[in-house]
Amino acid sequence: MRALSKSQLLKWCNPLARLASRFELPRSGRDASRSLPLGDDCRPGHVYLVGAGSGDAELLTLKAARLLQQADAVVYDRLVGDDVLALLPVGGERHYVGKAKGHHSVPQAEIGALMVRLARQGKSVVRLKGGDPAVFGRMGEELDALAIAQMPATIVPGITAASSAAACMGIPLTDRGHAQQLRFVTAQLCREDGTPDWAALARRDETLVFYMGLSKVDAICAGLREAGLPDDWPIMLVANASQPDQRSLVGSLADMPGRLAAEPLPSPCVIVVGSVVKRVEASPASVANQARYACQR
Repeated sequence: MRALSKSQLLKWCNPLARLASRFELPRSGRDASRSLPLGDDCRPGHVYLVGAGSGDAELLTLKAARLLQQADAVVYDRLVGDDVLALLPVGGERHYVGKAKGHHSVPQAEIGALMVRLARQGKSVVRLKGGDPAVFGRMGEELDALAIAQMPATIVPGITAASSAAACMGIPLTDRGHAQQLRFVTAQLCREDGTPDWAALARRDETLVFYMGLSKVDAICAGLREAGLPDDWPIMLVANASQPDQRSLVGSLADMPGRLAAEPLPSPCVIVVGSVVKRVEASPASVANQARYACQR
């Protein structure tokens, strides 16, 4: 067996060390024998719909991390970060069912059937989804498949891309001086009945977050401007939030299509629209967080 290189060892060991350090309370001023309370082991024949967060393994919940270590089988998506996958036990059963735009490698019905089959074999199953499984993650369809098969399921929420992107850019999603409402919107405009209700979305007292909208930036900017938002209304794009290759663009509804054409961003990308975006330039947290992720590259 070929020995692992130093870089390969670090790739595996660093996420595990960071995770292990979070399972104990700080030793100074505390009883060193105490540890964080954790739940029971995975149950056989049970499916856990687990949010993997936005990619940074340290943003996993403790429950999600525990289940990943204990599950007999993990069914995971394309948007699950490498650092999170590195936490899976070596040799554990893995099933990749990732989807990319315009190409579904595994149809949704087959994903449901796979989870049912694994659970019926008496295995504990983690269905690992990027972000939060309940936010544009097709979790409802998977719950329906499990319910029809009468398989028990547990939902474990994760940090959704909107929260992660705002935190990485050092701004809040809501702020008393900017937004009293927050709305998550899917930007998939090519569905039956066409476009969103732009007039309802063009408010100055809320923050809009568009998911899956990188190819729809022109339509989003045009629709909101036509519905009454000013040309200089702030918009921010954040790709691969919380990951080493995180990138962002900040501009206005009028100039963002041109900015994006000149400096294309990769997917996944979230789009944040609202006056709260003005806080990016003034936020010391923005500078610190962006420097942190730049140093990981």
